[in-house]
Amino acid sequence: MVTARTLILGSAAGLVALSGAQAADLPVKAKAVEYVRICSLYGAGFFFIPGSDTCIKLGGYLRADVTFNGGAHGAPAWNGDIGQQNRYRNYFVARSRMALTVDTRTATEYGVVRTFGQADIQFTTLGNSTFNPNSLATNLGNNPQLLDTAGNGYVAVEFVFIQFAGFTFGKSASAYATPWQGFPGNINSSLLGGQNTDTGVNNIQYTAQFGNGVSASIGLDDPTTWDRTAVYNLAIPAAIGANGTGSNAYAGVHAPDIVGNIRVDQAWGLFQLSAAAHEVNGSYNTLGAGAVPTALSEISGHPESKWGGAVMAALQIKNIPTGAGDDIKIDASFAKGATKYVIATSGTSPSFAMFGDSGFAYQSVGFGATTDGVYFPGAAGTGGIALTTAWGVRGAFNHNWNPYWSTSLFGGYSAVRYDGGANDNLLGAGTSTAKGAYCAAFAASHPGQALGGNAAGNYTCNPDFNVSQLGVVTRWTPVKNLTFSGEVQWFHLDQKMSGSSVFAATAPKPSALYEFKDQNTVLLQFRAQRNF
Repeated sequence: MVTARTLILGSAAGLVALSGAQAADLPVKAKAVEYVRICSLYGAGFFFIPGSDTCIKLGGYLRADVTFNGGAHGAPAWNGDIGQQNRYRNYFVARSRMALTVDTRTATEYGVVRTFGQADIQFTTLGNSTFNPNSLATNLGNNPQLLDTAGNGYVAVEFVFIQFAGFTFGKSASAYATPWQGFPGNINSSLLGGQNTDTGVNNIQYTAQFGNGVSASIGLDDPTTWDRTAVYNLAIPAAIGANGTGSNAYAGVHAPDIVGNIRVDQAWGLFQLSAAAHEVNGSYNTLGAGAVPTALSEISGHPESKWGGAVMAALQIKNIPTGAGDDIKIDASFAKGATKYVIATSGTSPSFAMFGDSGFAYQSVGFGATTDGVYFPGAAGTGGIALTTAWGVRGAFNHNWNPYWSTSLFGGYSAVRYDGGANDNLLGAGTSTAKGAYCAAFAASHPGQALGGNAAGNYTCNPDFNVSQLGVVTRWTPVKNLTFSGEVQWFHLDQKMSGSSVFAATAPKPSALYEFKDQNTVLLQFRAQRNF
């Protein structure tokens, strides 16, 4: 009996000890899982960053382009090897890009604090529109396209900015720009006739909302990349080269561009007035060939800086009777000393050198030099910087055939003018004009004259030019956010030189007789794009 009692008590003690050990080994209760919460404050796609009151949206697109007889993203064959139509030109150019965007927003007592950034991971045909070894710079910093080799590519930075209490800081669209930038209906990034900062310019700006769709913005833009073309010093050796262009003699940036707009957004559309002030400044009076400084540059003095500027009026008309979602977009611009506000692309402003057929000469050629101003130092010179005048208009009619098909008809027209006359005498009494100084420098590099297109048997010099563009693009969207596009674009250079001349064109062109003549080119672009 004692043995049985001892056995029972021992077993009970063992069970108590075992149960205590098991209880000690039980896992601690896990914390509640914090699921991602949808943020509906700022539209579809936003969610709260876990553990914070900040909403974030991740997005972007993947795009594949191919252009025939043009540059990447639809630049016409208007200069370089492709403008010459020589053996170095690429008959087609392809580019693949994935854009990644990050948009964060936080509600505060001062309003929404927003940050936005976009990076483009892309790969383009090496050299873009040329595979001329002499045209491909060996310095990667000067030519990022050299990274477009097997297994490489590069990252381009677009918008990177902070918005707070009406202010914007960073790389964003200019306060001068329209909402459609340089894309009223086209997919190419080279529709001239107005300003374009579609990948962002470093700036500080403030926007005030007055209610009923009325707003106003003012900003300071860094002009280094987006707002400058060139300033020519026409007194330097070989001031104007074989292609009718000179070397850039701009000085360093002394002041930002002052820009702004007044905008009215309504159900019927949009109306906007924009203005910009732009400083034009030259480096030195004495420069070497290629506008490089010499030991005499600093003591030679410099031209006085001048302020130019630009104005633009833009209009969008919605709800037109041709169909649901159809609209018309148009903007018109005028600039004095701020030609980039008219001859603008998603990159640098082009100058034009296009070659074609001739009935009597080796070939025909059309030139167009894009500048903000020119100067010729000296008592009989231009009296400082002579500002270049430019104006342009562009627009598009956008039509939806049905939910899957749409077409846009777009076009643009631009003009660049140099003041004065071609025969203004640099050595005579008084000062010369921009046109007189340019033509004197042009004659120095194009001395050969021959019987050609005029009765005098010489060429007549006039650096003025006009450019026209007309195109159509049709889009097919078989499923949401997937679009296939095909675009054809005609480009016309209406140059004002006449007659013919014997001169040494840029190699591989020979020294020969060339006829000055208007030029035309056509390109075809295809695109597949998936937004996400």
